[in-house]
Amino acid sequence: MSLTPESPGPAGFEREQVLEVSQLNRRVAEVLEHAFPLFWVRGEVSNFLAASSGHWYFSLKDAGAAVKAVMFRGRASQVGFVPRVGDRVEVRARVSLYEPRGDFQLQVQGMRRAGQGSLFEAFLRLKEQLAAEGLLAAERKRLPPARPRAIGVITSLRAAALRDVITALARRVPHVPVIIYPAAVQGAEAPAQLLAALHRANTRAEVDVLLLVRGGGSIEDLWAFNHEALARAIAASDIPLICGVGHESDFTIADLVADVRAPTPTAAAELACVARAESWQQVQGWAQALARAHQRRLERLAQRVDRAALRLVSPGERLARQRERLQRLEERLRQAQERRFERWRQRLQRLDLARLSPARLVEARRRDTALLEGRLQQAMQRTHRERAQAVAHAEARLRALGPQQTLARGYTIARDAEGRVVRAAEGLAAGDRLRLDFASGAAAVTVRDTLTET
Repeated sequence: MSLTPESPGPAGFEREQVLEVSQLNRRVAEVLEHAFPLFWVRGEVSNFLAASSGHWYFSLKDAGAAVKAVMFRGRASQVGFVPRVGDRVEVRARVSLYEPRGDFQLQVQGMRRAGQGSLFEAFLRLKEQLAAEGLLAAERKRLPPARPRAIGVITSLRAAALRDVITALARRVPHVPVIIYPAAVQGAEAPAQLLAALHRANTRAEVDVLLLVRGGGSIEDLWAFNHEALARAIAASDIPLICGVGHESDFTIADLVADVRAPTPTAAAELACVARAESWQQVQGWAQALARAHQRRLERLAQRVDRAALRLVSPGERLARQRERLQRLEERLRQAQERRFERWRQRLQRLDLARLSPARLVEARRRDTALLEGRLQQAMQRTHRERAQAVAHAEARLRALGPQQTLARGYTIARDAEGRVVRAAEGLAAGDRLRLDFASGAAAVTVRDTLTET
């Protein structure tokens, strides 16, 4: 007997539908999501992983069972704390199935610490209210001064956080005074005392930055820092405030409202100031830059003096020029007088010669020749003297214009292997040979490195 697709099989059996695995998982996921709406589950966190994408993957377990859970980034960012392995939490979730692997899991929509649901809900309500008023906005917050003149600390005198802060500040900025504004950091009286300490610090206005710190603890221990009045006082503070409450995973309203949130009290102390060693290095850098700028200015002014000296006539040189001019005028006057006297003498001689005998005429000519010879000697000496003065004057000007005076002030002339003057360091390379000419002598050097002027 043969069976067709439409015909039934053996007695008691009917043809069943065959599903693909993906179809099966999809149907199971739909059934789970419809059967289990959002509900609260309590358990202990294990296998916690915060992925780089911002999603959280973990398991919830109790003494008898465990279930995988996932919390996506958008929901995780609203939790207010980062759970750790071993923490007991309550999660609001829906049941789902990860279809590619058929894994049963919880999709977590909200999380709070176990047994603290009412406190956590109050925390979220206050957080939403302050955010709506703009008190959590980043643009409202101020950066504390990098180098405060004084630092204030609001905390309990018995708190371990105070010792951590004082130790960190003494190590980083031992020269900066620290003023303590004591207040209780836990218990029913803590909010009022913290408010009073903050008000006292703002009234006295003796510090440039405030640190609000305490160590870690449960949400009940840290609840004073979730007080609405304290949050509004922090937002209204005239002095920038750094909040370092609890451990890195702890978040309070004070952390969210403060100008800067530090993960720990020690980190708050480090954020409040720049270490003295770092400041000293920066001051040394400024001093070196100032010295270089001063040296460059002195060199530029020296060059200006050199250029001005080339154009400036010294009083001695000016007097020498006036003396030379007076000598020339005096010589011209003397020559003019001598020429006039000579003309009169020659005229007289001509008159005398007309009456002289030949012998006396020859004697007169001889005397005239001797006189002219003496005058020629005087003229030659005078010309030699004037030429010598001109040469000396030119030599003095040449020395003033030459490089020797500049070299005498400590400058040098650098020449390359071919004798060309080197005017800039850009064209030099390590290993180049140079000749340095000084005011006295010269030296051969090898370039080791070139420096760029800053």
